[in-house]
Amino acid sequence: MDYVIGVDIGTQSTKALLVSSGGAIVAQHAHAYQVDTPRPLWAEQWPAVWYDAVVACVRHVLQTGGVPAASIKAICVSSLYGGSGIPVDAAMQPLHACLIWMDRRATAEVEWVNQHVDLDTLYDITGNGVDSYYGYTKMLWLKRHRPDVWDSTRYFLPPNSYINYLLTGEVAVDHSSAGNIGGVYDLAARNWSAPMLDALGIPAHMMPQRLVDSSEVVGALLPLAAQQLGLLAGTAVIAGGVDAAVATFAAGASRAGQHVAMIGTSMCWGYIHQQTDARHGLISMPHVFNSQSDLYVFGGAITAGASVSWFRDEFCQADVEAARRLGHADAHQLMEEQAQAVPPGADGVLFLPYLMGERSPIWDARASGAFLGLSLYHSRAHLYRAVLEGVSFALQHNIVTGARGMGTVALDDKLIVVGGAAHSPLWMQIIADITDYPVYTIAENVEAALGAALLAALGTGLVGKEAAQRGWVTLVPRSTPQAGASEAYRRVFDLYRDAYPALRPLMHRINNANPT
Repeated sequence: MDYVIGVDIGTQSTKALLVSSGGAIVAQHAHAYQVDTPRPLWAEQWPAVWYDAVVACVRHVLQTGGVPAASIKAICVSSLYGGSGIPVDAAMQPLHACLIWMDRRATAEVEWVNQHVDLDTLYDITGNGVDSYYGYTKMLWLKRHRPDVWDSTRYFLPPNSYINYLLTGEVAVDHSSAGNIGGVYDLAARNWSAPMLDALGIPAHMMPQRLVDSSEVVGALLPLAAQQLGLLAGTAVIAGGVDAAVATFAAGASRAGQHVAMIGTSMCWGYIHQQTDARHGLISMPHVFNSQSDLYVFGGAITAGASVSWFRDEFCQADVEAARRLGHADAHQLMEEQAQAVPPGADGVLFLPYLMGERSPIWDARASGAFLGLSLYHSRAHLYRAVLEGVSFALQHNIVTGARGMGTVALDDKLIVVGGAAHSPLWMQIIADITDYPVYTIAENVEAALGAALLAALGTGLVGKEAAQRGWVTLVPRSTPQAGASEAYRRVFDLYRDAYPALRPLMHRINNANPT
């Protein structure tokens, strides 16, 4: 039997799957690491951390899977959105850490773009807007603040492209990663935009000229890389793509209107469409499947699961200790039991999950998190439920915004949720009640890594296009909207949407008083 390996490089860990050509998962392994945050609102990672994790994970699945290397026909890497990408010199050596999607330092560059670039042209060409989330503004930060790096940069490479270079010696960028940079990619032409590169002052030579589909073979595995991974030299390396789009593909979303929420450290909700309008405030890139015709249009919250982890780590040490004594693997089980008794709306507590600024649809790097409505009556359980609800309101904010750009195409009548949030029954019910969609998850619980494996199988002809479109996952119904709760949440959602505009001036004043 033939096999493939799918790898997903995430923000906090890398996962690899060994999968048969029929979609059966033979072995899996994850390797954790940390994000470097040298200053407030900065977030960066060195690519060596990613490569070491890829090697460790691939070697482990090969050892535990017991599959001979000759049976592995391809490997494909999905990766986090790498923001600026890795600046490399002419010898392909990294010059600076990658300013990842979470990094918000490029605020002055955003102001420069707003003042010096024709925004309507940028919207129309790229299908994207202006924010420090986007890679092109992070590139401009390096140009301004690290001129030595800028002067020596040959290419900016997305994370999966850099790993693919180490594996094959070939330089190529998949269309999803190129489009997600924003600002420099012509969405209609499926190519770099010379006018926008010129307007932004980014030399065209810094953008690799080889653009490929996500299921395309980038090259053959080099002998040294093959030895490190435990694979055979010459094994096909498939391009891969941005993790949110790959996870959406893994969940079976491949036609217009299908939509998936990926809720891990951050939240990405996206749908498949053939057209986009940046003025609606979402992000657009070619999809990893049918990339020459289909778009993945998405929005997201920067700190989704990160808000939950922050609240647990900073305020729930009693629950953490109680879970340890009771033998629970995670304190969330105890926290959920307590929050379950709190009614929808958390008895008047509202949480804004803007702990690292916020992405769509408000696009404000200076937005900040907040609890509103607190009184002496409220307990830690109220606040925990409010955090789950606040992230779910951010999801609904993006769904409502995205629906305005759908035209005559309607969103599917079910919402698929993947990522760590899918482990929480309470959170799944809250999402169903707030969005008013029945929520489905996937039984395989592997998201982007399985999507990468499927792209590997597609790229090497182990599966055909129709089989790839059907996917390898099993959808599982999880939660159905409850009429009373949905009605209550509609009232609270109106408050959620009103809270940011009302607090924005104060958020900015506080931010200006405490500059980063």
